[in-house]
Amino acid sequence: MTEAAAGRAPGTPCWVSLMVHDMAATQEFYGALFGWEFRPGPGQLGPYARALLDGKEVAGIGLLPSERQLPIAWTPYLASDDVDATAATVRHCGGTVGVGPLDAGEAGRMAIGSDPSGAVFGVWQAAEHLGMAVTGVPGAVAWNELVTRETASVAKFYQMVFGYTEEAVVSADFDCLTLLLENRPVASVHGVGHALPPDRGSHWMTYFEVTDVDEAVERVADLGGHAVKAARDGARGRVATVADPEGAQFALVTSAPS
Repeated sequence: MTEAAAGRAPGTPCWVSLMVHDMAATQEFYGALFGWEFRPGPGQLGPYARALLDGKEVAGIGLLPSERQLPIAWTPYLASDDVDATAATVRHCGGTVGVGPLDAGEAGRMAIGSDPSGAVFGVWQAAEHLGMAVTGVPGAVAWNELVTRETASVAKFYQMVFGYTEEAVVSADFDCLTLLLENRPVASVHGVGHALPPDRGSHWMTYFEVTDVDEAVERVADLGGHAVKAARDGARGRVATVADPEGAQFALVTSAPS
């Protein structure tokens, strides 16, 4: 089991959160799919629960205010030592800040922004809540990927805001690069050109580790979700894209041995 480091370098993906219309049904879905249990989190933004895997925090699920017509989507949070300064840099570099910066009780300070292509992400300055306590094991986050039209311009935004370096994935068929912090891969950017869904636009995709992707896809369907892209073998392992009953899309992956 991979324990996440307590002190995360700025820019490290440190949390994922999902805002939904029906918290009870969503908790039931993910609890059955990943074995999560739930306990209340800070309520500054309304009802919110933290998902636990074997007692360790892995994700958050909150209630979307009825007046907010936002897409139901998993949102990655990137670590920051100073969320106010990061928010200012986001704006300076052509992004927007839609929520915050604001305090989440004693847990920390946060903001939610979007990059110049419109992909939404969070920024988290940890206090009591350090973020994901475990990653890369079945039922926990394995990876985050930005799906966008082309990588070059949007990657520069993340480099300027979070200090990433990039490593191109050499391929004639794919426009893909890896974002690194201190030479450590932390996320990827995948340019899909005109294959970008017009109804979604640029977006971050959260990958959750599972023991058996094909079995997990069947389980998603049994629980009221559906498959978006069938299971396939790729660079990260065997991957499928699915959606939960409210339409939030995420990837399931059985990671290839490193």
